[in-house]
Amino acid sequence: MYSWLNVGSLLLGLTALVIPVIIIVRYKKTGNRNQPVLYGASMCACALSLFFQICYSDHLVKIKDWSALSDTSEAVVSGALNLLLGTILFNVIALVICYGKKADKKQ
Repeated sequence: MYSWLNVGSLLLGLTALVIPVIIIVRYKKTGNRNQPVLYGASMCACALSLFFQICYSDHLVKIKDWSALSDTSEAVVSGALNLLLGTILFNVIALVICYGKKADKKQ
């Protein structure tokens, strides 16, 4: 049952990275700038993905599977860092693309 935490974490992580791309594509097609819900959904998906990994690590501690923890801890930390930085970067890029031109038009 706990292996689903890894699958859920992967799917939520991919979702967190894909949502900003969807924001950019929708903006270029429709010009819709009112998409704060999607930015929030991206960050929530990232947070849930990281939470699932913490829960899985907690499960490994509870069953005392120290070898699994020591084997995977470096990859989990690296993946979490990449997911967090990627999500922030993609959302900032989407914000700049969608709202940066709005500031330019006011000048």
